[in-house]
Amino acid sequence: MSHASALWRNVTLFDGLRTHDAPMAVLVRDGKIAEVMPMTVLSPEIERGSRLCGEGGVLTPGLIDCHTHLVFGGCRADEFEQRLEGASYAEIARRGGGILSTVTATRRASEEALYQAAHRRLEALISDGVTSVEIKSGYGLSVDDELKMLRVARRLGETLPVRVVTTLLGAHALPPEYQDDSDGYIDLVCEAMIPAAAAQGLADAVDVFCETIAFSVAQCERVFRAAEAHGLPIKAHTEQLSNLGGSAVAARHGALSADHIEYLDQTGIDALREAGSVAVILPGAFHTLRETQLPPVQALREAGVPMAVATDANPGSSPLFQPTLMLNLACTLFRLTPQEALAGLTAHGAAALGFARGAFGESLRQLGHITPGAPADLCLWDVERPAELAYAVQPGRLRQRVVAGAVTHG
Repeated sequence: MSHASALWRNVTLFDGLRTHDAPMAVLVRDGKIAEVMPMTVLSPEIERGSRLCGEGGVLTPGLIDCHTHLVFGGCRADEFEQRLEGASYAEIARRGGGILSTVTATRRASEEALYQAAHRRLEALISDGVTSVEIKSGYGLSVDDELKMLRVARRLGETLPVRVVTTLLGAHALPPEYQDDSDGYIDLVCEAMIPAAAAQGLADAVDVFCETIAFSVAQCERVFRAAEAHGLPIKAHTEQLSNLGGSAVAARHGALSADHIEYLDQTGIDALREAGSVAVILPGAFHTLRETQLPPVQALREAGVPMAVATDANPGSSPLFQPTLMLNLACTLFRLTPQEALAGLTAHGAAALGFARGAFGESLRQLGHITPGAPADLCLWDVERPAELAYAVQPGRLRQRVVAGAVTHG
């Protein structure tokens, strides 16, 4: 008998939002979830007609890292030392370090060198269960160099078994050649960078860094309007170091997400709720920078704003490339429950990238969930309970990784 279906049986199931108490079975057909059922109703006919792919353990959606900066040149270990000697992230940026030091290294690097370095970083995420990842530009800060970064990101998605979403982050920092003309640089982003990325099909969204050391709310709003004019959804780095009100403005423009949000106030929370935007919390940057202002997790809970969790993998403020570590940090630093943290790296991570809005087609609308009709992006873990993934920082627990029904690991 040919087996047209694949079966995972007797698993503890986390479906993207909740854990099922009873042992479950999941049937996959043609790259999609066909059936989800308790073991008590799994029929002998289904078992005989299916190929058994996994048994026991914890089955979750594939992890979705919705905020990374994986493509970059150079290394910033020197800044790590400077922070330990007392310098703040903002001080280092004002001295010409921070993002600008990475810009210099990224501009010098060839496209092939950037690809090879990013390939290794993405492999680390994949080995920890990531099946979908967002990759931002933002270290080129010229039209040619931003497009170079986006091409590398697209190539990664074509050569590795992972879904890659690309985001143009041209408004990340002010490049050296525009140090006295921030409005002129925003002109470049709006009038040249965004149109070029859109015309070449290199960007799935547009992001900004709205902060005192980056760009004002008014400047970011100009970028939002330019993105909208080219049919690109928006995201925003907001309220990381201060409260400028960028999250509320981004929400008014229908932002997919507002990210970092340590200084987010009630006005911003209400705006995110009304817009259906996701709050993306980034405990890796909070940990690395030794920040003390906690994001308003309880207020977000009470408002019903979905909270995604991501690595923010980057060379400066979060050089951390282990998504399951973020589960632990989200719980220990921000007091998310293990279930909230895991939802943040699955269902809510997918929403933060626009999958739930149908931005990538109806077939991917339920990405990040284990429910009939959803893409069969799955992880099978050698643990007994989903909470163990957040409880312990322990590589090697991934038994299987599945993308569109195909087992790519294990």
